[in-house]
Amino acid sequence: MPEDRSDVLIIGGGIAGIATALELLDGNKSVLIVDRDRESAFGGLARESFGGMFFVGSPEQRRQGIRDSADLALRDWTSFAEFGAEDRWPRAWAEAYVERCTADVYHWVRGFGVSFLPVVNWVERGEFRPGNSVPRFHVAWGTGKGLAEALIAALRGHRNAGRLTLRFGCRVERLLTRGGRIEGAAGVDEESGAPFELRAEQIVVAAGGINGDLDRVRQNWHRDWGRPPAELLNGSHRFADGRLHDAVVAAGGVTTHLDRMWNYAAGVHHPKPRKPNHGLSLVPPRSALWLNWRGERIGPQPLVSGFDTRRLVTDICAQERQYSWQLMNMKIALKELAVSGAEHNPSIREKNRPGFLRDILFGNRWLVNEMVSNCEDFVTAATLPELVGKMNALQGDQAVQLETVADAVAQYDATIARGPSLMNDEQLRRIAALRQYRGDRIRLCKFQPIMDAKALPLIAVREFIISRKSLGGIMTDLQSRVLDGAGRPIEGLYAVGEAAGFGGGGVHGLRALEGTFLGGCVLSGRIAAASIDGRTLGG
Repeated sequence: MPEDRSDVLIIGGGIAGIATALELLDGNKSVLIVDRDRESAFGGLARESFGGMFFVGSPEQRRQGIRDSADLALRDWTSFAEFGAEDRWPRAWAEAYVERCTADVYHWVRGFGVSFLPVVNWVERGEFRPGNSVPRFHVAWGTGKGLAEALIAALRGHRNAGRLTLRFGCRVERLLTRGGRIEGAAGVDEESGAPFELRAEQIVVAAGGINGDLDRVRQNWHRDWGRPPAELLNGSHRFADGRLHDAVVAAGGVTTHLDRMWNYAAGVHHPKPRKPNHGLSLVPPRSALWLNWRGERIGPQPLVSGFDTRRLVTDICAQERQYSWQLMNMKIALKELAVSGAEHNPSIREKNRPGFLRDILFGNRWLVNEMVSNCEDFVTAATLPELVGKMNALQGDQAVQLETVADAVAQYDATIARGPSLMNDEQLRRIAALRQYRGDRIRLCKFQPIMDAKALPLIAVREFIISRKSLGGIMTDLQSRVLDGAGRPIEGLYAVGEAAGFGGGGVHGLRALEGTFLGGCVLSGRIAAASIDGRTLGG
């Protein structure tokens, strides 16, 4: 049986594992990273992400005249999180993140050449409870792919790179113990089927969450969402299956809040799927009408993205059939339609400034054409009766009622026609508010009616709930040490990133302020490495 030895074994080659390894190499530790995926996918789900990161008091914020503080950010965070009395470690991690994210994450990644778009995005503003009081979502120039590649390059080029070993295609299945102490991990080579054992003084679990296993997602479905949808799409990593959560529990660790997830409401089938139920998460156009399975406008509070992502999922799951439709025209789609992630944002991913400006000024025509032509959930038509016919044909029934859709469209368009002073519609009020911030105004139509002859054809998009990130996970203290049922650290065992609920077993609580996932991976990984080195981060 092949066996490797190192000072530290890191299970998982995502951003959390890479950040941990970089910090450990700085401390002259020998490091083994073992990952289940192929080497070309090194970087994990972060490599596929849009690359948004949550910072407080950043240079980009200051240049925009945005005054932010850790106190304000923590107030917003705890409002969205709805922490309970038992959430000692999640709350402590939230406090640590807002205090340290700019010094220990922003400036750290900037040191590897990562830069950010000059305009900070404003998402999760809050709806029935306060969310982000100011813009904090910093988009990496190069997306998550650029971030991952910058850190991987630093890892491979590190002065102590000779003390680093990388092994890919290895599925870890259990942790090894001796004398009550964790001393390694065992598993199977995915290609050959050969077993292996890996031994180290310290073990760091950085293997992601549970949301890539849709059976586990359904088993842990939050009570607020009722029953799990009949059709659920997968937007997580294909190997985020919770296998290492089970291994940690078997070794005496504790998992918590696995029913807290960051799922999205506007998932569509990937045109070129690479895994079962592979989905894409749309950035839902704010000027589109969001309809239920019958074609009724979902309400009474209309669904508008950018305020409370979790509420969108909750309201759709409350419908008799737990999928939805968005109805728009070509003008709205060109201006507002986007897909989250690196794959469908090539101008940002490839750092193509002319292409980025073209898309901003003239719309994502290439993206709309790609989705309309190749995604099964998009239908188009010149008239509303034709569109509803195609919606029903796609779904295979007559659930969508033409009269219902026509009434929703007519009422919405009539409200716009009355003029801004008489727009008594919550969606239009939201659009008016969003347009006050330049980061939203450049990608948002100005009160665009649906039935506009100059804006055709009409487009309807069938959307499903898409599984994305685990907000709960392995419980850890503020040194990223895994805790047992009595709250005591398990010697030699650490958990970081999504495996640890991005810190403490659920740093976000019930909702995330967005951009805190990549940042949480970096911070928890760096803290784990500093703890292993017996020092304070930054010291």
